[in-house]
Amino acid sequence: MINTLLVGSGAALGAMLRFTLNNYFESQTKRLPRATFFINLTGSFLLGIFFGIHMSSSMYLFLGTGVMGGYTTFSTFNFEVFVLWKNDRQMFYRYLIGSYGLGLLCSFFGLMIGSYLGR
Repeated sequence: MINTLLVGSGAALGAMLRFTLNNYFESQTKRLPRATFFINLTGSFLLGIFFGIHMSSSMYLFLGTGVMGGYTTFSTFNFEVFVLWKNDRQMFYRYLIGSYGLGLLCSFFGLMIGSYLGR
């Protein structure tokens, strides 16, 4: 029961943070879905740090599974990729390659930093 509360409360915080950032970026977005791009890259980076510092399982459930699960958004990403595929193929490829490529790099750097901090 406590694990469910940790994940649920973390997810609520992550979703509120994502909503706030989406509203901030919304007025600035012309073609590239900047909010989702930023959110997923920073989420990858932070998740790498959380994993790397070897935090307790309760803290990881709250921050990693909960907050980062509510913060990052695969469903929005997929919808935006679909819209770009229909409307702007060049931006589609940039967004897809940038999101996955930079997401992996952010995860790697976060893991390296987290491993260093967790010593």
